[in-house]
Amino acid sequence: MREFSLNNQKRTTKNRFKKKREPIDFRGFFKKVVRLWRFVVIVSLVAVILYQAYGFIGHRAFFKVDKINISGLERLSKDEVQQMASVKQGDDLLKLNISKIGEQLSKNPWIANVKVQRNLPDSVSISIVERKPVAIVSMGYLYYMDSNGDVFKPLQEGDNLDFPVVTGLSEDDFIKDPSGAKETLAGVLELLKDMRQSGSQVLMSDISEIHYDKGYGYTMFTLSNGLPIRVGMDDFGNKIQRFCKIYNELQLQLSNLQYVDLDYADRIVINRG
Repeated sequence: MREFSLNNQKRTTKNRFKKKREPIDFRGFFKKVVRLWRFVVIVSLVAVILYQAYGFIGHRAFFKVDKINISGLERLSKDEVQQMASVKQGDDLLKLNISKIGEQLSKNPWIANVKVQRNLPDSVSISIVERKPVAIVSMGYLYYMDSNGDVFKPLQEGDNLDFPVVTGLSEDDFIKDPSGAKETLAGVLELLKDMRQSGSQVLMSDISEIHYDKGYGYTMFTLSNGLPIRVGMDDFGNKIQRFCKIYNELQLQLSNLQYVDLDYADRIVINRG
């Protein structure tokens, strides 16, 4: 009797914890699928409408290029810039690739900086900063150097030659020691700046060459008689100021002078022939 009761108790316990199987709600599942499908259809229709609206608006006449405003030009002409930019009246304003236009214009050696803007409803603005040559660097070929010390363009027929010529550097110097070459040109810029600040237009107009030597530093040569004027490596301002005080008198004696050495702190050495 005990054994029978035990088996019956075990059987009852197992049945007590048996889970009831829930039926699958197919109707609710299909409702969710229908809602999702409606959402996808609505989003797709909105996207198509927006795309069509964009295409329609983009081809309206008031979004065509009517005015091309170009500023900052001195050497370059508006026709040259417009041709390089590949922009013309009647182009689709919204489809212009502003970044590509800027990159294309930056390839011109005369252009230092450029900013291109799209101005709704009908214009494009191109603002340009041109390079300004301050000297000519001779290193096999002649190149313009700008006010930042960048050598940016080989000279061609018709280019202005009325600048001091920098000698003593070669193309190998720029390849093997670019930082040293850049430092040398920075010294040239400093020397030119101190000459301008001296106020002596006679001296500025009479300097035809600036030569650099690693041992002696910078030497200026006058246009008249090719007189060497040594200025060393630094303190150009004080040296030039002292020299300007006697330069007018020396002009009458240039043919009898071999060189002038300014590379001293308190005096000027003049070597007469």
